[in-house]
Amino acid sequence: MKGALAWPFLRLYLLTLFYFSGNSILNVMIPLKGEALGASNTTIGVIMGAYLFTTMIFRPWAGGLIQRHGPIKVLRVILVVNGVALVMYAFTGLGGYFVARVLQGVCTAFFSMALQLGIIDALPDKDRSQGISMYSLFSYLPGMIGPLLAIGMWQTGEMNMFAAIMIAIAVLTGVVGYTAKMDTKSVEAAGEAEQRNQGAAMLQSFSQLVQNPHLFKSSVLMLSASLIFGAITTFIPLYAAQIESGSAAVYLMLQAAVVVAARFALRKKIPSDGKWHSFFMMGTMLLLATAAFSVSQAAVAGAVLFYAGALLMGAAQALLYPTLTTYLSFVLPKEDRNVLIGLFIAMADLGVSLGGIVMGPVADLTSYSLMYMVCAILGAAMMLVAYDRRSLSAGTRAE
Repeated sequence: MKGALAWPFLRLYLLTLFYFSGNSILNVMIPLKGEALGASNTTIGVIMGAYLFTTMIFRPWAGGLIQRHGPIKVLRVILVVNGVALVMYAFTGLGGYFVARVLQGVCTAFFSMALQLGIIDALPDKDRSQGISMYSLFSYLPGMIGPLLAIGMWQTGEMNMFAAIMIAIAVLTGVVGYTAKMDTKSVEAAGEAEQRNQGAAMLQSFSQLVQNPHLFKSSVLMLSASLIFGAITTFIPLYAAQIESGSAAVYLMLQAAVVVAARFALRKKIPSDGKWHSFFMMGTMLLLATAAFSVSQAAVAGAVLFYAGALLMGAAQALLYPTLTTYLSFVLPKEDRNVLIGLFIAMADLGVSLGGIVMGPVADLTSYSLMYMVCAILGAAMMLVAYDRRSLSAGTRAE
């Protein structure tokens, strides 16, 4: 096989699958255990949000350290730290969970930057969107099984099994990661500008977030959509109990299954031409808003609408991230591309964190249903941001 499905890339995708397996279980287990211990939605949101909030903070500096020490050395160190974090979940309470989430956030900043930028730099233009889609696909595959395992362990009280699974994932990820290989030449070459003056590049990148119209539009859409994704991930395990015949495990498995199926089936359909496709993006945001609205009304309408929301949410997730990332890989200035894409990904991290941190208090003050209605309104408003009557061609570059 060639291109994005060549063996070196498949090996990286496999590592991605193992790395994110723990989160597919923890995303269900942490809210359930937090509620059982009497934690408020605000507290649960902070613990869940700490993961990607930390990732957002460390991600912009991850590229420089990877270029200085090499991706393989950095990868091996973070896999050890990630293993320590996973073991902490097995033997600690909510306080330990918070520390473990922070540690995982640091690890993910380095892990995802190394793999995604490596894929972008190693693949030709025509295969770029496929590579990003496949990486995202394998990061979601665990979501098809993890939630069911978590619900099963919680309902049967098998906390010893939970501990054993966390330890097994830590060991398996370490073994696969330590045997993985990565071509460092493209990463190092792409990062020469950052190596020369990383501090100045980072300061300039934050100004580009506002000054660069391509980056600004993409970041606003990603931040808002990720906030909705984060609210779904954090509070669905608790909200599902209020819905007749509702199951958080089934919801999350359906959502993940749609993400996986859509990203594989549509990997060649995602725009990879450097143009802004207004109606495509507006349609994606409409899917997202409709999904949040369906989930919001499920408390009254029942499980059918609840699961319909899962299908629509999965479709929106499958399309949005790879489309925007691929678009930016074309239109951003090549010399600053990696730094600016890192900033864009940081906005996605921030959005997911805010989904728990901001929407937790909203749920405490109102209800889960109303909180998801707020998410639906936000998604609908983003359709206006997605619209652009100008046709941005692949030749249009940010100055």
